[in-house]
Amino acid sequence: MSDNTVPDNGKTDVVLVGAGIMSATLGALLRLLQPDWSITLVERLDAAAAESSDPWNNAGTGHSALCELNYTPQKPDGTIDIAKAVNVNEQFQVTRQFWTYAHENGILPDVRSFLNPIPHVSFVHGAEHIDYLRRRRDTLVRNPLFATMEFIDGADEFARRLPLMAKGRDFSEPVALNWTQDGTDVDFGSLTRQLLGYGTERGMTTLFGHDVRGLHKESDGSWTVKIANRRTGQKRKLSAKFVFVGAGGGALPLLQKAGIAEAKGYGGFPVSGQWLRTGNAELAAAHQAKVYGMPPLGAPPMSVPHLDTRVINGRSWLLFGPFAGWSPKFLKEGKVTDLPLSVKPNNLASMIGVGLTEMSLLKYLIGQLALSEADRVDTLREFAPVQRIPTGSWTSPASGCR
Repeated sequence: MSDNTVPDNGKTDVVLVGAGIMSATLGALLRLLQPDWSITLVERLDAAAAESSDPWNNAGTGHSALCELNYTPQKPDGTIDIAKAVNVNEQFQVTRQFWTYAHENGILPDVRSFLNPIPHVSFVHGAEHIDYLRRRRDTLVRNPLFATMEFIDGADEFARRLPLMAKGRDFSEPVALNWTQDGTDVDFGSLTRQLLGYGTERGMTTLFGHDVRGLHKESDGSWTVKIANRRTGQKRKLSAKFVFVGAGGGALPLLQKAGIAEAKGYGGFPVSGQWLRTGNAELAAAHQAKVYGMPPLGAPPMSVPHLDTRVINGRSWLLFGPFAGWSPKFLKEGKVTDLPLSVKPNNLASMIGVGLTEMSLLKYLIGQLALSEADRVDTLREFAPVQRIPTGSWTSPASGCR
């Protein structure tokens, strides 16, 4: 919509900052619950879901806790703590209920464009890790949310289900899987665009190519939002009862501008996750699953390697990673001044503290940044140990999220 869809006085009930999955979901919910409210969405780029919600910038698991081993840690007494996995899965089930309602009521007309069935799998090797995986499965299946999870440790069944990972593998080192058939692959880009389309069709104003330059809470509790058109330079103010900052990596500077007490003390360190990817039809056909392994010794949970089937625009792809990247930008389309300008007197101690206490993360990051393209492909061989990977099949990391 054009700028003139905002009233001349700039008043709107709600301002949503950012055109990603968070703002899109909230906008759709508000349209359902408060159809008379005016909503204005402000996005600095010229497209929706162009940052973390872009399907290339995330693994698309939907976070259902079926395969992420860091959600099920082993306690000192050897028992498996599944509390976080259960909590995460329950939240995902609520999300699926909303998507079902949205589809049945015309909010999400094309479910297959963003939601596809893909098994979720945990993968380990070595006797100690296999024992953990067996106990993890035995504990999880007592909960109805995980009742269909299987434990697989036979080479023949491994090869039948994961032929790409079995080809060229030396099964003298034992391997095992936790396999959940009813996992999903989520294209958050398509989902975001459908939700925003629903809101826009019902009167939500969308201002693409606009920066939020300032947030200020007035004495009456309302908010003044200063925005600027990035193409023309035109500046204006919006007056809103409520503001939602769904700006991903760009949220911290905006919250700092808002002056709210809750933002004090928080800092940002922009470490990204990057992937190798391939659209090679032969490779994609040989691997139909999202397979998560264990993080390397001493590496943070964010480094859990995984080989993922993705379905994007109706085509199957494989992504492998993540490989850590670093930039002073808080967004892929951000500025190199993002990090230095985010350091304030109230968060300086926090930033220094991270540098002093998270040496393992720093060491991991330095090692990751030193990896060559050949090193990345060698890392892939732990999952797909074929003797020869077709030249050009896997492209260098072209995506990442922070």
